[in-house]
Amino acid sequence: MRILVTNDDGIHAPGLDVCVEIARALSDDVWIVAPEFDQSGVSHSLSLNDPLRLRAIEERRFAVKGTPTDCVIMGVRHILDGKRPDLVLSGVNRGSNVAEDVTYSGTIAGAIEGTILGIPSIALSQSYGAESRQAPHWATGLRHGPDLIRKVLATGIPRNVLVNVNFPDCPPEGVKGIAVATQGKRDLEWVRIDPRQDGRGNPYFWIAFARGPRPEPSRGTDLAGLADKRITVTPLRLDMTDEPFMTTLAQVFSGKGA
Repeated sequence: MRILVTNDDGIHAPGLDVCVEIARALSDDVWIVAPEFDQSGVSHSLSLNDPLRLRAIEERRFAVKGTPTDCVIMGVRHILDGKRPDLVLSGVNRGSNVAEDVTYSGTIAGAIEGTILGIPSIALSQSYGAESRQAPHWATGLRHGPDLIRKVLATGIPRNVLVNVNFPDCPPEGVKGIAVATQGKRDLEWVRIDPRQDGRGNPYFWIAFARGPRPEPSRGTDLAGLADKRITVTPLRLDMTDEPFMTTLAQVFSGKGA
């Protein structure tokens, strides 16, 4: 099995090495193509106005001056041209990718692009909290990741579906199990703009997050699973069509609506 590994935290991120170790527990044919620099939050963006610079770091390990989407395309269409991967693993991200995160995440985007190219793809992320912020529990993914991926692959990932996996903020022995969960939803009122001034008095801004207690997450969601120290597994579809509303609109524009 040939595995292509990418991420959004960059070629030197510790989580990428964790993902490579997970991949090597599954196969000895592992290729790494990751962004030259941190691309967190770039979502499923393409570099259309800048050239892609490719740097070979070592055998089967490459850095691309571009986004995670660029990396997967570069890996499949150029580096592995004629030697198509059987699996794309994206991560392991430093921080969870749940709820609305999936729309911003470059980690998810790497798996999305693999799925678009017809390759089974899995995004992997490691949650952390205030106490583990500087040292996330990477061993949790290392311990539980390979067997989980084997089970997913043995089941078979449907075409046009990717799998989003999040490891909880705890050591491997603290994991309570696996929660197959829906994508959750946060109250985004906690997103803030933090205004500041540079040394010359010019304004600049950070996107920030308000501190304090969060509402209890809905049962059955990825948010609730992580809060319960479970590995969350969420299948995500490429097709974002809302069929009930599509039916309503079809009736409206056909003249049959109320």
